[in-house]
Amino acid sequence: MASQMTAERRADPAALAGRAPFIVALGGTLRPNSSTEKALTVVLRAAEALGAETMLFGGAELDLPHYAPDRPDRAPAALKLVEALRRADGVVLGSPGYHGGISGLVKNALDYVEDMRADPAPYFEGRAVGCVATAAGWQATMTTLAALRDVVHALRGWPTPLGVPINTLDPAFDAQGACLSPRLQDQLGVVAQQIVEFARQRAAARALF
Repeated sequence: MASQMTAERRADPAALAGRAPFIVALGGTLRPNSSTEKALTVVLRAAEALGAETMLFGGAELDLPHYAPDRPDRAPAALKLVEALRRADGVVLGSPGYHGGISGLVKNALDYVEDMRADPAPYFEGRAVGCVATAAGWQATMTTLAALRDVVHALRGWPTPLGVPINTLDPAFDAQGACLSPRLQDQLGVVAQQIVEFARQRAAARALF
């Protein structure tokens, strides 16, 4: 039964009526409790409040070997990430802005999505993907957010209408990870809502056929 459910999830990530949407977030830095990881946690908590099940792959879980498509062997952490993304009904991506773009840590993790190219629902097909970018300044924040959205398009995902740029020159989170800005809290909550609603709408539409 478990293997049958896994196959159904892969064939159509949101087609199992009556179950909670499964939302996966990945991003952060190798520094514990980064602003990016805190932002992703806020999104996932909002998704959980909407009835979703969630999983976070923070910076420590993304410290993977450089992706090599011609090598079939994969580290256990890489296998865990890819399997979670295969099961996901929706995804949240977060990256700090490193020199105006996605960090190498996050980009390398996203390169592992290539292992999903032959899946019945390849890459991020059929999934809404929220994007969050953090940087010390608006220029890097916005270019990083745009780069994340471009990657989502390349991976056949549906970027949520709202993407969230976070300028870390202004304190965004406290030490426990709570948002210091009600506006930011609302924006991250909207991203969660858009991902969960897309997953449920797709499930309902697929159930008609």
